[in-house]
Amino acid sequence: MSDQQMLDELKEYIEFHLSIENLVLHNKMQDLDYTIQAESFSLEMEDYIKNHRQPTVHQVLFGFIDEKGLSDTDIYKKAGIDRRLFSKIRSNPEYRPSKNTAISLALALQLDKEDTDSLLSAAGYSLSDSNTFDLIIQYCLENNIYDLFSVNSALDYYNQKTL
Repeated sequence: MSDQQMLDELKEYIEFHLSIENLVLHNKMQDLDYTIQAESFSLEMEDYIKNHRQPTVHQVLFGFIDEKGLSDTDIYKKAGIDRRLFSKIRSNPEYRPSKNTAISLALALQLDKEDTDSLLSAAGYSLSDSNTFDLIIQYCLENNIYDLFSVNSALDYYNQKTL
């Protein structure tokens, strides 16, 4: 092999390996940039969650119970829900009761519409003005009708599923 041939091959060898190193370096820089962006996004997301988080259904519900000075037994019996279900709600802060259960608890606590909306919202629900069931519940709340039998009678009269 001539010296010129060897120099040409050496040049190709170096260029090839430098290009691979540059590619690897470029990929590492991209990975680092992605990691920095992901960490920045994560921090922004954490700040957003921290600044916008509302109380959980657990916090809202037991805040109302404490505020009214009622016992758990009084509430679950008046709401017509099972003791085991209430125990699950009490013991698991992440548990989200059904909409009907949340409404039954609101009635048992004799919450007004605004407080009921807070409880339902914390559980991920709302009362709609375009739904007959929800309108009946709203009517009962606005007219201080908290007796479960009376509310269920009204729901049944309009062929709605009872609580």
